[in-house]
Amino acid sequence: MGAIGIILLVAFVIICILLVCIVLVQNEEGGGMGGLFGGGNSAAFGSRSGNVLTKTTYILVTLFFLSSFGLALINKAPSVKSLDSAVQQEQAGSASEGFWLDEAAASGTAPAEISPAE
Repeated sequence: MGAIGIILLVAFVIICILLVCIVLVQNEEGGGMGGLFGGGNSAAFGSRSGNVLTKTTYILVTLFFLSSFGLALINKAPSVKSLDSAVQQEQAGSASEGFWLDEAAASGTAPAEISPAE
């Protein structure tokens, strides 16, 4: 992940924190934490606080989705052109390494047996 990815990741975390805080502050029929700041009228943020908080929430949600799609595009795995070539490449890699149980049997060392508790 390059510098753009790191900047986008930091922006994503900041947007997430701000989005959580804005949602907690909103007053939905007197049940949210917004009632702590301004009572039933949300007077702490002015008479148009519902509109300001709602618009801020919309903007943060849009930024959240854009940054999450951007992070997904930056961190995506390279595409495979042909499935057959990918299978051959995987088989070539696994054939050279071998299976660990076959290697243990060839060397004459067997895995330790676990005896049941008496």
